[in-house]
Amino acid sequence: MVVIGAGIVGLAAARSLAAAGARVLVVERDRVGAEASSAAAGMLAPQVEAGEGSPLLDLALRAREHLVSLVPALEEETGLGVELSAEGILEVAFSEEDEQALDERRAWQTARGLAVERLSAAELREAEPNLAPTARAGLFFPRDRSVDNVRLTRALAASAVARGASLLCGRPVTGLLLDAPTGRVAGVRAGAETFEARAVVNAAGAWAGLLAGDVRPPPVEPVRGQIVAFELSPPLLRHVVCSARGYLVPRADGRVLAGSTAERAGFDKSVTAGGLRRVLDIALQIVPALADVRVADAWAGLRPGTPDGLPVIGPGAAPGLVHAGGLFRNGILMGALAGETAAALAQDRAPGFDLSPFSLERFG
Repeated sequence: MVVIGAGIVGLAAARSLAAAGARVLVVERDRVGAEASSAAAGMLAPQVEAGEGSPLLDLALRAREHLVSLVPALEEETGLGVELSAEGILEVAFSEEDEQALDERRAWQTARGLAVERLSAAELREAEPNLAPTARAGLFFPRDRSVDNVRLTRALAASAVARGASLLCGRPVTGLLLDAPTGRVAGVRAGAETFEARAVVNAAGAWAGLLAGDVRPPPVEPVRGQIVAFELSPPLLRHVVCSARGYLVPRADGRVLAGSTAERAGFDKSVTAGGLRRVLDIALQIVPALADVRVADAWAGLRPGTPDGLPVIGPGAAPGLVHAGGLFRNGILMGALAGETAAALAQDRAPGFDLSPFSLERFG
């Protein structure tokens, strides 16, 4: 079997396939985790991100619980710490409109039996003393959390290789090979080389729609997100804090990541003055004290977006082709589950839950 892409999705697929006894080759255009898997901030926030009635919510909640159980197993298996935070996430309101949106979110999530608590302005500042005094109210999501996505990617890679998967990096896949009589997948082409396979998992992230030879590629496009990293000690935050405009994610190494933009800029990963200004404005609105903190780094990554904002997980047009992409803002949260689900489909195993909302067929 061939997996295209060595991000979290592709590595999780390879790990699962190898554990089932399959011979697996992961072909990566750059290096392991080079794209969105390393560029993200690592929020695991289905209750913050998904809207009421969205088919994404059930998948995201399932993915969160899956990752919470997967991380300890990965750490024990590889000896690599992944830094899964259990502090929960705070969402804060800075306007009357924001506060009304939070109250609506709390109402429908409480009705669904999800854990969520409303906090007053005083309770917010008790939880996070460095929050801006303009914060009016907030919600606390005790089961949402964050993870160090770079460490998670490394652990998945180590586990996949230990289970027998092979990694081929710096070799972009240039085409899908199909069997002429049947139209079934026969492998992939990477430059001058071909690799035979009876099944191919397309986990190419923002590049998933550019696979030559796929007669019906998924409508995935890159969406640039810019992030700023502050470096400070002692930390100013204990929880992930988000607002309607963006977020701050504290890391165990003392950094605080601030994000993020959502820009249709093609495959350009430039860090721009306008993008930095937007991200810094978000950060300083949430925690004004960051104005005096050193900016350690800034970068941009490409999220794989789709026209309706939902992922594409399921069979492709050619028998033997499986798509696992279009995860947009939830790639770290849903990547491992999406990869393992694609692995099951590639081996003709049922995923165990309804994938119809995420089928390629919905695009007509």
